[in-house]
Amino acid sequence: MSNLKVSRRGFIVGCSAAIAAMAGARLTQVALASPDGPDAPNYETIVVVFLRGGWDALNVLVPLGGNDRGYYESYRGQLKVPLTGTPNYSGALALANATSNGTPLGFHPGLAPLMDLYQQGALAVVCAAGLTSDTRSHFDAQQFMELGTPGVKTTAGGWLTRHLMSSPNLPASIFLPALSTGSGTTVSLSGYQQAVALSGVGGFNYRPPWDDKIYTPMKAALRQMYSINGSSWLHQAGSETLDALDVINGVAGDYKPGGGANYQGGLAGSLKTVAQLIKADLGVRTATVDFGGWDTHENQQFGNGDPRGYFFDHLTEMANAFKAFYMDLASTNHHQRTTLVLMSEFGRRVRENSNRGTDHGHGNAMFVLGGGVNGGRVYGSWPGLSNQQLYQGDDVAITTDYRTVLAEIISKRAGNPNVATVFPGFNYAGPMGIVNEPAANLLPIVTLTPGPSPTTGPTATSGPSPTPGVNPTVNPAFKNKAYMPLVQK
Repeated sequence: MSNLKVSRRGFIVGCSAAIAAMAGARLTQVALASPDGPDAPNYETIVVVFLRGGWDALNVLVPLGGNDRGYYESYRGQLKVPLTGTPNYSGALALANATSNGTPLGFHPGLAPLMDLYQQGALAVVCAAGLTSDTRSHFDAQQFMELGTPGVKTTAGGWLTRHLMSSPNLPASIFLPALSTGSGTTVSLSGYQQAVALSGVGGFNYRPPWDDKIYTPMKAALRQMYSINGSSWLHQAGSETLDALDVINGVAGDYKPGGGANYQGGLAGSLKTVAQLIKADLGVRTATVDFGGWDTHENQQFGNGDPRGYFFDHLTEMANAFKAFYMDLASTNHHQRTTLVLMSEFGRRVRENSNRGTDHGHGNAMFVLGGGVNGGRVYGSWPGLSNQQLYQGDDVAITTDYRTVLAEIISKRAGNPNVATVFPGFNYAGPMGIVNEPAANLLPIVTLTPGPSPTTGPTATSGPSPTPGVNPTVNPAFKNKAYMPLVQK
């Protein structure tokens, strides 16, 4: 301790700052894991990637032949993806099992990194899927999709919140059930007290920013403080918080992705954080990731049939991030109990504008990636591109409500049959066959011993019904249960 030059006052201030941080505005509620939870040895993680801005699904999943190829080329003289490439660029990528209603479909060449995953059956595509509500507003469409109630903004809580709250196989205590990669939780997790927002695993700590030397004695002092007369809920919560921070800091070391995964770019960094926490077996059930930059009103690509440019680069960044995420998880078999679903608020209009861009449209496309996916094919019904087949004469029509895809994932992969609770007012017709039910596995979750439920102090409640007149089935384990506070820097 001879080299530690910290005044008594500075030490006390540091401890006080740590305590204040744990009780302050950035406080998040996280439950401790239970070693005897009913599904502790086997649980599914759903990762939702939202492409903010409305991506051009018609240039993501391109018609390669038939009458629709002619319509497509007439609508997009500058932005059409060519059937064949040149020495400088590739053409559209033909997909097996991707002919719908007589129209063969292929990938934009920027998605080349995903071709192996598609061919291996790990990636499925749903054409003409999306939000059926008639809006071209980014804010409205995103809110409708994340609430899970198109056309209704007054819904209490997001669709992932209702999924977690109604899931019959969710243990009473989980260390990290829900997370958003970013500065705040997404609307889909709104109202869920246990959701954690973080930009990286290293953000969970209470190290003084001004001097690392004070960390060890501060930690010891906090331990002692919360061990004195430790029978109250406050002392118990404080001790459990320190335990949790130790676990997170243990995970936050020099992470080495497996399987040769190479994470590059902002989306990849977010998915790397998700993969790191999934592989740490902390009980992550849901994770949300945002990837913006899809509002391509101008300079979408080079033009004159050259598919390179901004859109190409953005698709390639996304494709590489997904591939790294899958390879990383597959190295430890975690891909078998992780399902990633991609969606965006809407597609773009079929006709290009005068600025080599596309304006807000309607029909969209969704991707589903994971070890439990029946991939290697395109699902859904292609609606056609003739003027009579277009939605309002301008857009690709929607033939699959996006909630159909999400409902299949939560019911088959996550084992939650309460689709009517998660998506109130939605008439779910049943699965499309996109995913399989998970096989049992023996991957454990890291556990801590939870303390007794307090007789006083904060408790969790089931929350309000998602919509007036709709009373969700709430897991009894969520009632009258104490939560451990966890701080993110």
